[in-house]
Amino acid sequence: MSAGAGSLSRMAEPVKGPASYFPSIEEKYGRPISEWQTLIRASELTKHMELVSWLKSEHGLGHGHANALVAHTLKEDAAG
Repeated sequence: MSAGAGSLSRMAEPVKGPASYFPSIEEKYGRPISEWQTLIRASELTKHMELVSWLKSEHGLGHGHANALVAHTLKEDAAG
């Protein structure tokens, strides 16, 4: 194995947590994550489960995908 290959494997850490859903969300619903986050932030809703329910009913997202988007977005916002 070359030194380059070993370096690459260390750099390619698997994505964990809510962001691990992002590639499938973009593929399934045809919008980049940034657009979903803009919608979430523009909503008058503020509670986690209200936002999840809204994404499911108004935009047709599955529960896991909606939950991942809301969790990640609210965590980013709380972190500043």
